[in-house]
Amino acid sequence: MNTALKPSIKTELPGPCGRAIIAQDEAYTSPSYIKEYPLVADRGQGCFIDDVDGNRFLDMMAGIAVNSTGYAHPHVMGAVREAIEKVWHICGTDFYTDSFSRLSAKLSGYVPGMGKKRVFLTNSGTETVEGAIKLARFHTKRKGLLSFYGGFHGRTLGALSLTASKIRQRENFGPFIPGVVHADFPDVLRRPTGMTPEECGLEAIQKIERQLFTRVVSPDELAAIFVEPIQGEGGYVVPPKSFLTGLRSLCDRHGIMLVFDEVQSGVGRTGEMYAADYFDVAPDILLTAKGLGSGLPIGAIIAREGIMDWTRGSHGSTFGGNNVSCAAAIATLEVVEKILPDIRSHGALLTSGLKKLAAKHPCIFDVRGPGFMVGMELAHPVSKNPIPEVMANLEQMAFREGLLLLGCGASTIRFAPPLVCGPHEIAIALEILDHCLERVSPSF
Repeated sequence: MNTALKPSIKTELPGPCGRAIIAQDEAYTSPSYIKEYPLVADRGQGCFIDDVDGNRFLDMMAGIAVNSTGYAHPHVMGAVREAIEKVWHICGTDFYTDSFSRLSAKLSGYVPGMGKKRVFLTNSGTETVEGAIKLARFHTKRKGLLSFYGGFHGRTLGALSLTASKIRQRENFGPFIPGVVHADFPDVLRRPTGMTPEECGLEAIQKIERQLFTRVVSPDELAAIFVEPIQGEGGYVVPPKSFLTGLRSLCDRHGIMLVFDEVQSGVGRTGEMYAADYFDVAPDILLTAKGLGSGLPIGAIIAREGIMDWTRGSHGSTFGGNNVSCAAAIATLEVVEKILPDIRSHGALLTSGLKKLAAKHPCIFDVRGPGFMVGMELAHPVSKNPIPEVMANLEQMAFREGLLLLGCGASTIRFAPPLVCGPHEIAIALEILDHCLERVSPSF
């Protein structure tokens, strides 16, 4: 990593070139886009990104956990160039390419606890969820689905039916697909006094059996339970292992497919290639996307071989498994495989630094998460109530200091930097964050 790089703000934000692009964007693009702050990206290197006016930022959110190998990684760029010079695209549903089959073979080798697997390649995370809904229904011949409050699974209609993260994501888009029910995800931080984290996880499982399965839906009607092993958009919420092992046992007892949505937690983000290995719990179906292509659009449904039994022509995708995206994904996985120990150690360094800041700034209520999937929750230290206005102010101030952050949940800052992030970048991020917190932290 180039330790000479550091944030550099040369103009007001946005600068003149940025303002012109933003004006054009606002005149023609959909008003549904969020646009967290006026960053007009131009080019990147490693963990740093330059805007069109020459301002440089340290990126600690990697395009929401997408740019897993950072910007312009030479191994990924080399693979992409080679693929572009050969075949840009041929439909993987109908024909063969070497990169398509090699990527499928490589993905089938992860999470050994799942046994022998088969792979379906997609364009995005939400498409993997849609496909998994179809696969689970096809295999089980059941229609019901269960997911969790706080979970985010995408914005297309089937995936959105599972999503229960923020009301603005669902408002005015119903009716949703029938047969979907939601359950509580364990809230370890706000568990009853005297309850251990593991007991909190078991209580969430017992509530499903005690309430949902006796009052709302028979388990015999459920095709699948969809769960993020670590909730992403919902606030980087890390459940106790007892919760995921309990879900595995629940699904085994009732013939329900357990689906791990690892769109955000996968591809090395937790320090293991997939969070399934971090928790040592094997799902029936695992979904991956976001960081898989280091910024190129690609995702995958990975399922136990006996479950991926849908018939010829029953599912397909024109662009899923595009040759260039597959080449990028193979190269990405090759890079990530080699740096997993660094992700664990550097993630621990980041977490340690954030905890030191928490001792200094009372508005930091909790720091949690493995590897480079770290949440810093901001809340009132006594009432434990979220303080979203502080999160929003911190995001904006950090941007103007050259640090890119992104919130999630009610008031949590997510740290999901490129996986090549090292001590140099972590030290810069902590210094800027400390400075910004001194200015935005409320008095309690």
